[in-house]
Amino acid sequence: MITFKTFSVALAMGSIFLTAPTIRPTGENGQNSNDSRNIPVCYVKKGCIFRTVFGEEFSGQSYIFNTSPNIQQSIEKGLDWMAAAQLINGGWGAGSHYDQSTLDPHSVNADPATTAMVGMAFLRTGNTLYKGHYSVQLKNALDYLLEAVESTPPDEPKITREINTQIQTKLGGNIDAVLALQFFSNIVGEIAENDSYKARVVKCMNICADKIQQQQDQDGSFREAGWAGVLQSSLANNALEAAEYEGADIDMDILEKSRTYQKSNYDASSGEVNVEKGAGVVLYSVSGSVRASAREARKVREEIDKAVKEGKLKSDEPVTTEALSKIGYSKDEAQKYSTAYQIYESAKETAQDDRVIQGFGNNGGEEFLSYLQTGESLIINQDEEWREWYSNVSGRLISIQNEDGSWNGHHCITSPVFCTATTLLTLSVNNDIEKLMALGKK
Repeated sequence: MITFKTFSVALAMGSIFLTAPTIRPTGENGQNSNDSRNIPVCYVKKGCIFRTVFGEEFSGQSYIFNTSPNIQQSIEKGLDWMAAAQLINGGWGAGSHYDQSTLDPHSVNADPATTAMVGMAFLRTGNTLYKGHYSVQLKNALDYLLEAVESTPPDEPKITREINTQIQTKLGGNIDAVLALQFFSNIVGEIAENDSYKARVVKCMNICADKIQQQQDQDGSFREAGWAGVLQSSLANNALEAAEYEGADIDMDILEKSRTYQKSNYDASSGEVNVEKGAGVVLYSVSGSVRASAREARKVREEIDKAVKEGKLKSDEPVTTEALSKIGYSKDEAQKYSTAYQIYESAKETAQDDRVIQGFGNNGGEEFLSYLQTGESLIINQDEEWREWYSNVSGRLISIQNEDGSWNGHHCITSPVFCTATTLLTLSVNNDIEKLMALGKK
């Protein structure tokens, strides 16, 4: 166990980047551009961002400015590079664990995990099967992943014959099914009901979910953990949550056991982080704890706020087992949700601590994934601290972008495709605010 006491990090806040899914970049004349790529739009910090975006508060309380040029250019360069890196079979690859120095995206074989990450990056930046600057690339990625799942024997736990990829070795042997499930869960709602792709995606979503659930271990983690297996387990938890939201057949006992495992890696009272399956790296373990506790923490916060308004609790009363018992939680529920809330609040501070994220400039793909998980967790919980996180992380990410538009790792997962896709998902996380908030509410 590593003891890591959190401390507050003061971050200078200027503009905040936030987009609603329908906003388009503006052209030179200030009119909407025909380019369908969604780029973050700048909002001044005033009023409640989340209420403003969804019409629950007068929108005049936010002042919209032009897109930040450096963020827009960074995303566009990354998307262009990624599109050009697509292989002839529609997929993308990370390459072999035994040849991490190969950075040419056309010199490696495609693999489902990397392809799923790229597909999700195209989705998050405004592309669908029917529209968008990269709709063709997205469709080809979907075809590749559907074929990979549909051609897998029912009793085979994996969805690919590719072995020893960078992603499998570092994250876990079942990471391909995990990330494919996340991709299918993200795209299924964007497909028209009368489109033949719909039924295929739903079927493959359930196949992947079943394969993942069969691989759960006794402690709630998932088998064949790689070098940083805690990330595979965390991503599996996220994928199962998303699939359950989209109607897939998910065993809720398995999902609850998975959440409990993720939360167990962080002790809010002592600041201790269990890094046994996190390759000894605090960031990997703690980002999973934040993600797994985000939904429960949001439920607690909303019900506490309601109780304060109704006069059942004092406004300054801390979130404790006793406080939750006062508003109707059973003893066991009060203990469970109070613990989840404390884990979330404490772990999110650790995940944003400069001493934890100081790997910028010497990152592997695992770090990029951890940053992404932290940001999504803050949005799921409607946590206003996400704005500080975004301001900090986006600036750092842009500063380490390669001249050709890509990002690559400097250790472990070095793949420029995987790292670029993950970074673009982070920089454009604003575009999925509505979806992430809906997931948190459920």
